[in-house]
Amino acid sequence: MNLQGWIIYNGNLPGNKFLDFAEWMHDAASRKQSKTKIFKNNELLSQLDTSNLDLLKLSESNLPDYVVFADKDIYLARQLELLGVRVFNSAEAIERSDDKIASYQRLASQNLPIPKTIISPKIFSSGTIEEEIIHTAGRELGFPMILKEAYGSFGEQVYLVSNEAELYEKANALAGKAFMFQQFIKTSYGTDLRLHVVGNRIAAAMKRKSANDFRANITAGGTMEAYQPTEEEAELAIMAAKCIGADIAGVDLLLGPGGKPLICEINSNAHIRNMYDCTGINVADDIMDYILDSMSKGEE
Repeated sequence: MNLQGWIIYNGNLPGNKFLDFAEWMHDAASRKQSKTKIFKNNELLSQLDTSNLDLLKLSESNLPDYVVFADKDIYLARQLELLGVRVFNSAEAIERSDDKIASYQRLASQNLPIPKTIISPKIFSSGTIEEEIIHTAGRELGFPMILKEAYGSFGEQVYLVSNEAELYEKANALAGKAFMFQQFIKTSYGTDLRLHVVGNRIAAAMKRKSANDFRANITAGGTMEAYQPTEEEAELAIMAAKCIGADIAGVDLLLGPGGKPLICEINSNAHIRNMYDCTGINVADDIMDYILDSMSKGEE
């Protein structure tokens, strides 16, 4: 019996990047003889009451065997799981990945290498960051320093500050948001590695570089080249994905002193077109192989 799936992406975001990912996954599933439907998250409404847990489908359809969840709508992912559907990645993994502070806490608890980090205490938007906290962050982490919001994508919520005055100004501009102070890894300025983890293997990898930005994100103007990770880098990326419970993840590594890798971020919804353009590897095929194999093992 051929398995049927849904591919869910966010219906409210501008541009076609997320639909593009969904269509690549749909085509990969078709090559594996698995029928899939593509849904926007706003076409699937979670319904709850005292005696009922359901999904209101604006386009009527039976529940699938599995879902490829190309979104961060954690409540919808969890609703599907409560209805007995296997979701890749799980709601818990998406939640851990989406909150970078939570990710770093889990990584540190497993003694995995990360930049030295100080979590800013929670305050409300009307408050300010005490000068003593600014002094402490500067003393412990040095300058330049990274400020990183807990929630963000494409490197847009990551900031580089050069001195205590800039730190104080930027930290207070972020008042009311969850963010962290983080050691700047000078040896990785404008360079990082993206390893796409699928299960227990690296499906593809690339090195990203920027000539004029400390961030290497392609959306921030970086360039990319195919990359063969070392055994240490591959093992670290796989451990990072497992640490947050992700079946599939784009793991970004920084290059520390002596080339030792550090975990920068774990992306539960990493896009795959850039990886294909860079390496010629269609990660969608690897992902669908993994999903269908996992589902078949679950039915044994």
